[in-house]
Amino acid sequence: MDVPSETQPLLRPAPAKVQRKVINDIPVEGYLPVQDESGRNILDDVPDEKKQIGLASAVMLIFNRVIGTGVFAAPSVILRSSGSVGMTFVMWILGALVAAAGTAVYVEFGTGLPRSGGEKTYMEYIYRRPRFMITCFYAVYGILIGWMAVNSVVIGEYTLNALAIQPTTVNVRVVAFLCSTFCLIAHGAFLNYGLKLQDALGFFKLFVLLIITISGLFSLAGVPGFAVRAGYDVPHNFTWSSFWEGSDIGLNAFITGMYNVVWAYSGYSNANYALSEVRDPVRTIRRAAPLAMILVAVAFLSVNVAYFAVVSKQDMLGGGTMAAALLFRNIFGPATERILSAVIALSVLGNLMSILFSQGRVVQELGREGVLPLSSFFASNKPFNAPFAGLFTQWLVSMIIMVVAPPGDAYLFIVNFSLYPLTIFNLLISGGLLLLYTPAFKSYEWCPPFRAWKSAVLFFFLSHVVLAILPMIPPSPGSDTYEHLPYWSHVVIAMSIGLLSIIYWFVFFYWIPKTRGYRIVQEIVLQDDGVPRNVLRNIPNRSGDEGHA
Repeated sequence: MDVPSETQPLLRPAPAKVQRKVINDIPVEGYLPVQDESGRNILDDVPDEKKQIGLASAVMLIFNRVIGTGVFAAPSVILRSSGSVGMTFVMWILGALVAAAGTAVYVEFGTGLPRSGGEKTYMEYIYRRPRFMITCFYAVYGILIGWMAVNSVVIGEYTLNALAIQPTTVNVRVVAFLCSTFCLIAHGAFLNYGLKLQDALGFFKLFVLLIITISGLFSLAGVPGFAVRAGYDVPHNFTWSSFWEGSDIGLNAFITGMYNVVWAYSGYSNANYALSEVRDPVRTIRRAAPLAMILVAVAFLSVNVAYFAVVSKQDMLGGGTMAAALLFRNIFGPATERILSAVIALSVLGNLMSILFSQGRVVQELGREGVLPLSSFFASNKPFNAPFAGLFTQWLVSMIIMVVAPPGDAYLFIVNFSLYPLTIFNLLISGGLLLLYTPAFKSYEWCPPFRAWKSAVLFFFLSHVVLAILPMIPPSPGSDTYEHLPYWSHVVIAMSIGLLSIIYWFVFFYWIPKTRGYRIVQEIVLQDDGVPRNVLRNIPNRSGDEGHA
């Protein structure tokens, strides 16, 4: 089979045959579905006027998702695990390689299946049997994980610090609620302005990181005005002896450090969640994802150089203070703390907007599949020509989690709980991509415009095997994951929710249809805004049809 050009998706629409359908007593136009061998729709047909995202917005959608607080806080955490400045850079470079492999995997899927949904779309394409099971498995996580909860609290804390207001449990949550609600209104009611603000915050972060990098390099080069102020330790982190001094080559410490680095780079899949709204999605994702992750990798590495040029290793290890705060203090004085708090708050605001934008589209895609109750509500673009229902659902779940979760273990638990399912999804899609290369899956005719190196896919798969197993290994003494909860608690809860999703599928898509003698099929209908979605129909079994249920 010839490899299609980058302007052609792998799965192209067949000529559509229009027919009248009635949904909730309202006649709408429907298309005969183009389906794979399992009867599932595998292409998208969103009207061109819905495609609002260009190259710059796609780049910033990824960049904003990856760059949150990690670039300011993670270097100190990584240094504690690595033991030396040199090993810290080794970990950041290895993390960049994992992120590059992951980016290649998602670009291949994005060019082959250019529609919204991310992992949901890709797992549905690969794992077609049993029908609907993988969608139900993903759907429960997509609805219940409040991706915004933790960072909402972070933005509340830094906003109050910037305003010189003492943070408390109540006022932090009030500010977090207001900031998150602002994101909901911006993306839910003012789509174009929300995208422009999101892009502006991304460029603002680039500017801030450039200032940090230049300040550190000027200090390292001895430029007047950028020397470390009197009273603070002058670092010597880049002499050969000190560069590797204290390196911890123990397996536990190395894996723990790499775990933090890999998650600092996570977010390269963010544009894939909204590909149905990307103009020329195949061409755009091929350019946007690598460009965004190159910016991210350069930002992480250059900012680390700046930190270690200005801040001594002892200061970086002590007290848990953000590396960025130490850099600003050492060069510009302690009075800059409030300015830095404002900068971090704006950085996290961009991160929140990016998370809500993409995860709201994931909820909408779940609604378009028809497997959830109230699917038409979740799939809707009413009333502001944006997926307000999906955005609102993600906002609501996040706000509930933010309010009910106490500080301490609960927030760390939420972070780990939200990340672990993503590990499993990445494991499944990278493993599935390896399967698509095998003769057993030749009938899928997988030949997208972009192909990742098989070695990169294998590397990404194996790295997530490690990330999936690591939380199950008991931590070393003195480095407990939680203060009061078992180290494995987030894994057990995440797996339990996955089990609930399988039970949901078994009851509603296997047992009830089998006992009542019908099978479920999907049909495409058009919403009144021109966006197609699936509806489920119960078709009575004929003799010999039981195997299709």
